[in-house]
Amino acid sequence: MYDLADVLPDAEIEPGTNLLIAGPPLTGKRQIAFDILASGADRGDGSIIVTTKDSADKVLKSFADSISPGTDPDLGVVDCVTKQRGIGSVDDDPRVKYASSPVDMTGIGINLSEFLQDFYEERGVTENRVLLYSVSTLLMYSDLQTVFRFLHVFTGRIQSADAMGVYIIDSTSHDAQTMNTLKQLFDASIELEKASDGDEPQIRTAGLSI
Repeated sequence: MYDLADVLPDAEIEPGTNLLIAGPPLTGKRQIAFDILASGADRGDGSIIVTTKDSADKVLKSFADSISPGTDPDLGVVDCVTKQRGIGSVDDDPRVKYASSPVDMTGIGINLSEFLQDFYEERGVTENRVLLYSVSTLLMYSDLQTVFRFLHVFTGRIQSADAMGVYIIDSTSHDAQTMNTLKQLFDASIELEKASDGDEPQIRTAGLSI
């Protein structure tokens, strides 16, 4: 079981589960996702982040700020941003692999598989948390059918590896039909809603063992 207690009290997730975090902008979706990965890293779980929004450098810094001091995580980043922007280094290293753009879904899938294989076979890390940040960016570059097919393969890979998948989507950027279509792919969800009085966002969960 994957323990989410540091993020959601008493919550656990079965291996192979794909978790969708949905909500409007500025409700803390990204921080919750990073906290879920960081809490696992503090326990020795592997962390793989597929970023379609921020460069690997920015993701590495944000993740370092999320984990406990002194933690040396097994971490991999699939950067879908830097090559497209044509800035910064684009040479793969042990922590970073590059896809050409968020449209390069074949490259994203290959890089994810390579990290999972490396963590399992080379490092002996059998519990891995994978974050895709974000589904909304994929939908900016490709149509719903293409993204659905990609996520169907991606979530299947998570399931077969007994990993945990975490996916972020901006629910207000897509119509109800798109959201309902995509939700079929996920086993559990965390939905955030802005509080009318400006307080902390309200959190609703589904499919989690609490």
